Amino acid sequence: MNSLVKKLKQIVIFLAIATFSMSCSQVPSLSESGENPWHPVDLPTGVTLLDIDFIGDSSHGWAVGGDSTLLETNDGGDTWQLKKLEIEDQKLNFTSVSFAGEQGWVTGDPSVLLHTTDGGESWFRIPLSENLPGSPYQIVALGSDSAEMTTDLGAIYKTDNGGRNWRALVEDTVGVVRNISRSSDGRYVAVSARGNFYSTWKPGQSAWEAHERNTSRRIQNMGFGEDGRMWMLARGGQVQFTKPGDFETWEQPQYPEPSTSWGLLDVGYRTPKEMWVAGGSANLLASFDDGKTWKKVRKVEDIPANFYRAIFLSPDRGFVLGNEGVMLKYEPPSEPV
Repeated sequence: MNSLVKKLKQIVIFLAIATFSMSCSQVPSLSESGENPWHPVDLPTGVTLLDIDFIGDSSHGWAVGGDSTLLETNDGGDTWQLKKLEIEDQKLNFTSVSFAGEQGWVTGDPSVLLHTTDGGESWFRIPLSENLPGSPYQIVALGSDSAEMTTDLGAIYKTDNGGRNWRALVEDTVGVVRNISRSSDGRYVAVSARGNFYSTWKPGQSAWEAHERNTSRRIQNMGFGEDGRMWMLARGGQVQFTKPGDFETWEQPQYPEPSTSWGLLDVGYRTPKEMWVAGGSANLLASFDDGKTWKKVRKVEDIPANFYRAIFLSPDRGFVLGNEGVMLKYEPPSEPV
């Protein structure tokens, strides 16, 4: 009996500490200064989605994910329908989707590349070489018949004839990567699988350039902002930026929510000054002054998911993706936040 009482006391103390830690967060709530612009979207699947893109400024878009999942929307992302593909392997993991006009591309694992020339009305599979280093990881549509594709080993290829031929842009790969991001001017940054270093590449270079991380914390994700800076997320809720226009000089790290150690997983820029950071345990934070101060969306904290993608395709079209079929859609607030 005494041991049971002792265990109950320990549980009460643990819960009290947890509650105290949550209450100690000094990050202002977004609802204190404006309405919540993020709203859950009902999806016809519980599969984890990995990417979204739309056909120009239209309301016609596509989302991809595991188990060969391809979703289509015709109303800007309010509702989605499953698209059945006539392919033999129905256990593919679609990782990326990108459109330029009516031409679209989807990459996936193991070693799959899909292409459409009619906005997704029909999709066909493009054969890939058995000697391809790694599996297709990300693709960016650049224009008519043109696209750049990366693999999960850091190979970069480009096609200018609809995928019939591909030209290697780097001589060697960088090994297994955690993630790869591309800037609007064609630069790439890749984070190693263990997060202990990162590599960069820009058009004209023959190989990746490796960089040691400038923090004791392992890197979680990296990318390019719309403000001329590169960003880095590290373990323990750390955010760091380079100086504007200088991808080599890093500013001091900051912690948007210093009283906790939530894992931050992705950054999405709505405007050059406004960014949103998605993280584990339904954490979603925003900065409206280029990362100087932060606010937290507390009205989504009860969603049982980790938010790992924050995607803005335009200032008024944004999505947050979470595990097991969780999607949030950005709705411009009626009042300034």
